[in-house]
Amino acid sequence: MTWQLASILPVWLLALIATVVVGVAVPHEHYFTWLPIVLAASVILAFGIQLAIQKKEGFVLRVMGSVTGVVVVLGVATAVLLPIA
Repeated sequence: MTWQLASILPVWLLALIATVVVGVAVPHEHYFTWLPIVLAASVILAFGIQLAIQKKEGFVLRVMGSVTGVVVVLGVATAVLLPIA
C-alpha cells in the first residue's frame, strides 16, 4: 500500500464507522441532520491528515480522493437509511 492510499483510507474508515453509529444510535427522524455533520467532520479530518503529511505533491488529489470516498460512503448510507426514515 502506498503512503498516499494509507493517508486516504483512514478518512473513509472513520466516515463508515460514524455512519454506522448514526444509523444505530440516532433516532430515525434525525438521520439526515447527522449525516451532513459526518461529512463536515470527515472533510476537516481529510484536510488535517493531508496537512500533517507535509508533502505538497498530490495534495489536491489526496484530499479529493478522501472526500470522494466519504461522499460515496454517505451516499450509500443515505440510500440504506432513506426507507427507514
